[in-house]
Amino acid sequence: MLFFLLLAALIALLWVGVPMFAALFLLPLAVLWWTEGSVPALGELVIGKLDSYLLIAIPLFLLMAQVMVRGRVVDDLFAAAFALLRRLRGGVGIATVAACTVFAAISGSSVATALTVGKIAIPQMLRYGMSRRGAFGVVAGGGTLGILIPPSAPMVLYAYVTETSVAALFLAGLVPGLMMAGMFALWVFLTEGRARAPAGEAAAETPAMALRRASWSLSLPVFVLGGIYLGVFTATEAAGTGTLYAIAIAAIVYRTLTWQAWLESLAESTRTSGMLLLIIAGAAIYGYMLTKLNVPQDLARLVADLGLTQTQFLVAMLVLLFLLGLVLESFSIILLTMPAILPALGVLGIDKVWYGVLLTLSLEMALITPPVALNLVVLKAITGAPMAEVSRSILPYLGMLILGAALIVAFPGIALWLPRLAGYGV
Repeated sequence: MLFFLLLAALIALLWVGVPMFAALFLLPLAVLWWTEGSVPALGELVIGKLDSYLLIAIPLFLLMAQVMVRGRVVDDLFAAAFALLRRLRGGVGIATVAACTVFAAISGSSVATALTVGKIAIPQMLRYGMSRRGAFGVVAGGGTLGILIPPSAPMVLYAYVTETSVAALFLAGLVPGLMMAGMFALWVFLTEGRARAPAGEAAAETPAMALRRASWSLSLPVFVLGGIYLGVFTATEAAGTGTLYAIAIAAIVYRTLTWQAWLESLAESTRTSGMLLLIIAGAAIYGYMLTKLNVPQDLARLVADLGLTQTQFLVAMLVLLFLLGLVLESFSIILLTMPAILPALGVLGIDKVWYGVLLTLSLEMALITPPVALNLVVLKAITGAPMAEVSRSILPYLGMLILGAALIVAFPGIALWLPRLAGYGV
């Protein structure tokens, strides 16, 4: 089918070293030249795609996370989780899952979650008797929560592409995110029973003291998400006010946001945002090409002709998304697949919010599956462990993510219950 041939051609360009944004410009322009004999003026199309109020939320959420990380505000999260859970069976690993869960609600990035929590947690887990494989796995697996638990940059992009409510998507990701965190914590409890603080060891600080120190970090997601859910902020306004709140915490309360840290935060968020905007511009041309070639209509017609059920289609798409995730990163997958997939969702009556959560889970699987596997690259960088050892550590977590996706396919209410309770028509 044409859609898959075009995807294969794009991946081939990436394999020979063409940057993603350049491949997204070159391939559609070449195809349009071949099929129509000329290249249309596409400037207005690109500008129209980039001229979106919602897109402003992505660089602001990225900047908010950078300020919290470089201002060292989030360092207290693991200390608080460890103080509360250190005595439990596998408590140090469960504390890592808890820290990843809260940090996910601050950063919206899986890689940032794995990097920040991993630096602090891995030495502690090894110190308290957790196996290397268990320690690596819990950070890689816990890191994937970064794009499922809101706020999530990929979810904002998905909402932009599909014209879906950001608040509904954020609510839909909350219960599945907590479900996955519970699965990860249960696995650690069952397999890493030795990893707990010795009974005679005095705590560095009491749970109350640790929670008091972490209260500012914990207050940020409450402020941002609470504002969105209560209707006080739009997603973009929440990103802006959340960034100001993060700056106030780091600069005034903690007094750790130096000029150097501020400039590094700006540089990193600008670099990532610039990359994303170039990819969105290229994806606009790619989507235009798909429309001119009638690819979305053909795919929708194929789905109707094959008589696929919702479950069959979703399983097929989860497999495709997982395979794409082996060679592409999250933003590219969303931008490349959704223009063709949207009509098929309509034919089958699949709710876009439901599909968005499943897509996010597929992206999480890709984050811990070689060869791209950004979370594993981060783990290798901070531990110096061989990639083979790091890769083996994620197998249980990959299995749990597959189980989570299967449960959400079988029971859509896991994702849709909370948005429906809040009054969103999903």
